[in-house]
Amino acid sequence: MSETNNMHALVILVNEADEAIGTATKVDAHKLGLLHRAFSIMIYDYQGNILMQQRAASKYHSPLLWTNACCSHPTTELDIEEFAMLRLNEEMGLQLPVHFAFTFLYRAELDGNMVEHELDHVYVAEWRGEGISPNPDEVADYAWMSTIDIAVDIQQNPEKYTAWFQLLFPKFIEYVQKN
Repeated sequence: MSETNNMHALVILVNEADEAIGTATKVDAHKLGLLHRAFSIMIYDYQGNILMQQRAASKYHSPLLWTNACCSHPTTELDIEEFAMLRLNEEMGLQLPVHFAFTFLYRAELDGNMVEHELDHVYVAEWRGEGISPNPDEVADYAWMSTIDIAVDIQQNPEKYTAWFQLLFPKFIEYVQKN
């Protein structure tokens, strides 16, 4: 179910209250900047490092940029949490339970005249030492980074990171500090 080149997969259009109002193809949602449902998974280890992935070169937007461990668009067939765990396994080869953390709404201009306008459901998971086996159709590389290194690198090299991760990261840090 690789999403890399499946630009015609449907995403769920939502209003700001996260109520489904229809569907659109993934490419149309991104070309037109339509608000749609998404999810992001942040994985951390026992030392507080974050699992980062570099998006595959074949991605139709934001190729080769660094971002969180997994992000995608849920389908109507499964609830978001179930779909998030499925995509985490498909992208990174990890079978981890995820836990809902928070949602946030954002709009960001991307390369190729694309616009991300998403209501992003953020999940967290603790890595337990399982082997990571990234799908090369989805992931070019991965790395563990400390939160301090991420914060400094985003400040110094924002062009290396996805637009949504730059918005998500400080919200994640705030969430961690509160919990």
